[in-house]
Amino acid sequence: MKIAVLSSNRQLYSTRRLVEAATQRGHECVVIDHSKCYVGIQQGKPSIHYKGQGIGDIDAIIPRIGASITFYGSAIVRQFEVMNVISANPSQAITRSRDKLRCMQILSGAGLGLPITGFARTASDVDDLINMVGGAPLVIKLLEGTQGIGVVLAETKKAASSVIEAFYGLGNNILIQEYIKEAKGTDIRAFVVDGKVVGAMKRTAREGEFRSNLHRGGTAEVVKLTRKEKETAVAAARAMGLTVAGVDMLPSARGPLILEVNSSPGLEGIEQATHKDIAGEIIKYLERQYETKQKIKPAVKKRQVKKESRL
Repeated sequence: MKIAVLSSNRQLYSTRRLVEAATQRGHECVVIDHSKCYVGIQQGKPSIHYKGQGIGDIDAIIPRIGASITFYGSAIVRQFEVMNVISANPSQAITRSRDKLRCMQILSGAGLGLPITGFARTASDVDDLINMVGGAPLVIKLLEGTQGIGVVLAETKKAASSVIEAFYGLGNNILIQEYIKEAKGTDIRAFVVDGKVVGAMKRTAREGEFRSNLHRGGTAEVVKLTRKEKETAVAAARAMGLTVAGVDMLPSARGPLILEVNSSPGLEGIEQATHKDIAGEIIKYLERQYETKQKIKPAVKKRQVKKESRL
């Protein structure tokens, strides 16, 4: 296969590991900056161009779409799909997962555990919002935030009201969520590939911090998931339509509660904590998809020949 990793930075650990894993398994692998791709749309001849040349020899892609370029990146993935190229994650699922509110609504509809979450447009609803999530302390999140940026813990109702009103005053969309005290600054990242948890780690926030993101100074260690945690992670990825996903969960008294489902989860933390070849699992998934596609082609062609012969 010829595999393309869609990444704006070929030096990132995740990008390098995917290229390495694909090469080790005998595939040709290239890195393409999706932000510099452009598409041609015409009847029966969809095309993608990169650096002045058409791209027409790619068998599979692994999207590594940054949050700041979700719309454009998803459009490039969608164009590859139109060209019948295998994708590690569908474009629609990538777009869906990046909208935190939509993600929460989908997971809620699927009956999965979540922190109680509130969403409103104006500051006039602040008091009822705070009561809705169980009062202070509570967590306030920017819808557009990533890697723990734009996440605030409000210890009191007065502090929560001030922060919420400030965010609204700046025109930001926010979510308000209950604070899960029993989590004690830890969360779980389960890495799901093709309906199976292939690795999991527990992340712990540094002292004085409640956000456990590794980018915020948190630490990671391998963890053995309970059956319920595995089932929740797999169900969350399925509900979002993601084949490759990082599912973040909080341990709680009422079971695992999903914080986020990430369509471009980083590989560095999970591979270093688990000592597993997670990148290789993604490549294996693409191989299975490619084999299935190759088997389908002769069958479709045979049916077409039979149909033409009858005519």
